[in-house]
Amino acid sequence: VQLQASGGGLVQAGDSLRLSCGTSERTFSKNGIGWFRQAPGKEREFVAAIRWSGGYTYYADSVKGRFTISRNSAKNTVYLQMNSLKPDDTAVYYCAAHRGILSTVRVQTAYDSWGQGTQVTVSS
Repeated sequence: VQLQASGGGLVQAGDSLRLSCGTSERTFSKNGIGWFRQAPGKEREFVAAIRWSGGYTYYADSVKGRFTISRNSAKNTVYLQMNSLKPDDTAVYYCAAHRGILSTVRVQTAYDSWGQGTQVTVSS
């Protein structure tokens, strides 16, 4: 397994969590890292992504303004800071390596090296 997602937990609405995605040096050579999430009974959906070159960031509309994706290149780690959490944010969160062109940054099939996922549960 090349990516390791961690930091999930059980929190109340309005709380914050920070997820981490540890990458190997090999994965680091991809175009960037993305976070996706899958809620029970729903399709996996894009949450956020960051490009290694330039540090450009991309967000789903549902999390824009509440979530922040960032990177620590020295530690080969990408973070997802989640603030003002809502019950609708409850899901298993996955990180993966983006291997596609810029226009595919929100497309799951453009990613590989998926991590094992970390559960985030937000109670109301």
